[in-house]
Amino acid sequence: MWLESKKIVVIGGTTGMGLSAAMAFVREGAQVVVVGRNPESCAVAENQLDGNGLAMSGDASDPQTAVKAIALCQQIFGDFNGLYHVAGGSGRRFGDGPLHDITLEGWQYTVNLNLTSLMLSNQAAVRAFRAQGNGGTILNMGSVLGSSPSPAYFATHGYAAVKSAVIGFTKSVAAYYANDNIRVNVLAPALVETPMSQRATTDATIMAFARTKQPLDGGRIGQPKDLDGAAVYFMSDYSAFTTGQIITVDGGWSVSEGQL
Repeated sequence: MWLESKKIVVIGGTTGMGLSAAMAFVREGAQVVVVGRNPESCAVAENQLDGNGLAMSGDASDPQTAVKAIALCQQIFGDFNGLYHVAGGSGRRFGDGPLHDITLEGWQYTVNLNLTSLMLSNQAAVRAFRAQGNGGTILNMGSVLGSSPSPAYFATHGYAAVKSAVIGFTKSVAAYYANDNIRVNVLAPALVETPMSQRATTDATIMAFARTKQPLDGGRIGQPKDLDGAAVYFMSDYSAFTTGQIITVDGGWSVSEGQL
């Protein structure tokens, strides 16, 4: 198994892509701590981890959340080897959108949800890895919108900005901590069926566009499991010589025009 004896924390791991990855990690031999904001989703997630995972309720933008999750992983499972930061989401309903329409509240909410929370979890992981002295791996959730915009239906410029920032942040951190054997990478999906994507998945026009923008496998929306293989790779020792890289899992989004 790819992740035998690995102890992993997944921030935003109780629903969607995070939960799918956590379940894949367990199937590959890992023990996991998953973190989510909703206590009910935490209970459901823990039941799906086959006795090899714990769920913790917490807000990713709280400076103590990742610290507590990592400490729990170390205490219960005896080690900490990897962090997968998935937590984030759209700030559209709070005022993110095209630049001329963005509100300050929408901008600040989007930055806090997607970038500040990620900085905090990465900081906690780096501190833990350095204290342990044996390296580790961090995988950050990006988005194809950070490098490949789609203006007709996906114009949230604050979200695009922070997902682009995730790339710059990850590369900078990866470079600085390579000597500590800490590797940091990005997984960047396109449109995936999750709670965040309901606006798109319930709109027939957007879905028709997405089928031409993501033409692989007959043209379809991505599923959380489509990202699991890459996530397992980055958590495993097979990625031991890989850092500062971005893997885009997008069904062809970034190389396709899409038909309006």
